[in-house]
Amino acid sequence: MNKYFYKFITLNIISSVFFLESCWFDKTKPNVVYMPDMYYSEAYEPYSDPDFNNQNNKKIKIPLFKEKTSSLFPVKGTIARNYSFYNLTDFENKGLNDSKGIIKNPLKNNHLEKMEDLIKEGKKLYQINCSICHGKNGDGQGELVKNEKILGVPNYKDRDMTIGSIYYVITYGKNNMSSYASQLNEIDRWRVSEYVMFLKKK
Repeated sequence: MNKYFYKFITLNIISSVFFLESCWFDKTKPNVVYMPDMYYSEAYEPYSDPDFNNQNNKKIKIPLFKEKTSSLFPVKGTIARNYSFYNLTDFENKGLNDSKGIIKNPLKNNHLEKMEDLIKEGKKLYQINCSICHGKNGDGQGELVKNEKILGVPNYKDRDMTIGSIYYVITYGKNNMSSYASQLNEIDRWRVSEYVMFLKKK
């Protein structure tokens, strides 16, 4: 009996010690902080001095950079997402009617891509982005049209369009179709435009 009693008492004492150790009544000051720099994190401005706690006392040197900064500047030669290498055509401040005057693909004119490659790449992009509404053959009978989710999608053969006007509509949108400039870069838009013309003439 005494043997079990002592075991019980010992177990109670040990569990009480663990319980009391885990309790900390002042919740604003935790007993133990595993990662204090994350627990007590402070916000600071990008491209500011990274040593925001001791700005006057400590100097931090960042390799390869003359200035102290909390963020690294872009690598030399990087370009913005919407930037174009080629500057193929200037559509700024020009409308759809003006774009109809472009009848030749600048990718082809500047010998950037061969015709076979344009059609091949254009077909892939068309099937991903366009065929759901315009149909695989450009007849306006895509899956959304067949299921009556969207109406009024034209057949390419019935439309008076050039490669320039197609590019313009893909870039800026028209009627129910919104712009695809965020999904397709400039080169890919010309590829799709070439494939649309291929379907129109087919």
